[in-house]
Amino acid sequence: MTTMQTRPRRGFTLVEVLVALVVMSLLALMAWQGVDGMLRARDASQQRLEATLRLNTALAQWQQDLLSVQQTPAVPGLRFDGASLQLTRRAPGGLQLVVWALRDGHWQRWAAPATTSSRELREHWLRSQQLQGGEAGQLKVLGGLASWNVQYFRADDNAWSNAQSSDDVEPPEGGASAPRQPALPRGVRLELQFAEGSGHVGGVQRDTV
Repeated sequence: MTTMQTRPRRGFTLVEVLVALVVMSLLALMAWQGVDGMLRARDASQQRLEATLRLNTALAQWQQDLLSVQQTPAVPGLRFDGASLQLTRRAPGGLQLVVWALRDGHWQRWAAPATTSSRELREHWLRSQQLQGGEAGQLKVLGGLASWNVQYFRADDNAWSNAQSSDDVEPPEGGASAPRQPALPRGVRLELQFAEGSGHVGGVQRDTV
């Protein structure tokens, strides 16, 4: 009778187990770094997309305000003093005074209630020259700005010039004794410079005819 001899089973040595653990750890670390890089890239892309959407929304509102500018005998239709831009625009319910200003790195927009009264419109105009940034109706439209500037395209010069220089003057509608209003420019150029870490690089220029 033949007796079959069984070979003893050979297990893993401690060195082999340690080598396998090290290899698996390295693979797991490489996989985690890849996933982490993908997550960081996704977050950065999402932040850039949100910043671009906020910028486009702000510029769309700015352009809409300018395209609705209305000259009136009561107050100027458009005025820029270097710090803020005041404009009178057509709105449902009458005329509305709007102020754009840069405060603490935020581009803000303030809008007064629409009115059909010249007296109320003048009161809104006077109030708009004393805004501090925390009044009701103030909206932070865009953040991360370092500076801004506005230029006008004037009919007499046929070129872009400083918005704070002397305005063209429209002929009075009510005779020689009527107040002479500054003429509206043919175009308005907006220049925005972004601060570091704002999500934008450099600046933006937008011309509105």
